[in-house]
Amino acid sequence: GGSGMVLPAAVRDRVAAVHRGSALPERLRLYDGWAARYEQDVAALEYRAPHLAAASLAFAFPAPPAGARLLDVACGTGLVARELHRRGFRCLHGVDGSAGMLERARSTGLYQELLLCVLGREPLPAPAEHYDAVTVVGALGEGQVPSTVLPELLRVTKPGGFLCLTTRSNPSNLRYKAELEAALGQLERSGACQKLLAQEVEYWERATTEEESTQGTGYISGVVYIYQKCPVPQLEEG
Repeated sequence: GGSGMVLPAAVRDRVAAVHRGSALPERLRLYDGWAARYEQDVAALEYRAPHLAAASLAFAFPAPPAGARLLDVACGTGLVARELHRRGFRCLHGVDGSAGMLERARSTGLYQELLLCVLGREPLPAPAEHYDAVTVVGALGEGQVPSTVLPELLRVTKPGGFLCLTTRSNPSNLRYKAELEAALGQLERSGACQKLLAQEVEYWERATTEEESTQGTGYISGVVYIYQKCPVPQLEEG
């Protein structure tokens, strides 16, 4: 079952470095340094989260997407924006903790607004109930964006708007994933939002180590969540 382990060693090392438990400033520095090679590396990883998340959000979306305002949190180089753009979303704002990543995102021309923001340390640079949807794709993981940011994501989401989140289901992220799901469950029970989708995906991306891979496939699995903020607008009678 080691057939999937043909990732170039350099790619493996770069990916492993950002997932290792380094402190936040060091991690952001790694992302700055990774920005130039990031898209090649994730292509080698066959990283499917941006595609899957954008497809799920587009499916949940009730209205034509062109007029919707979206916030892409931890937007990186703009992989999610590219997928959303292909599905008709045109008003995209992005935030990221890495200036190097934001520079790349800016060069795509896909965002109306890009701002530096270290989530978990500072609030989102947006007013309450501002966005029709907020996405966090790929950054919800051990040592990255803490699950305590969920209320802040909901704060900037309009009532009836959507949260689109992804996380990995590989062994080293299972504790984080359980925390994330517990936090989401708590928000749901409090009436803050409701779950529309929790889609487990087997082939999420290439594993960087044999231990992380699902049953020796050479891949790790992941999950896409879509939540809707309450109160959900009622359809007009008549």
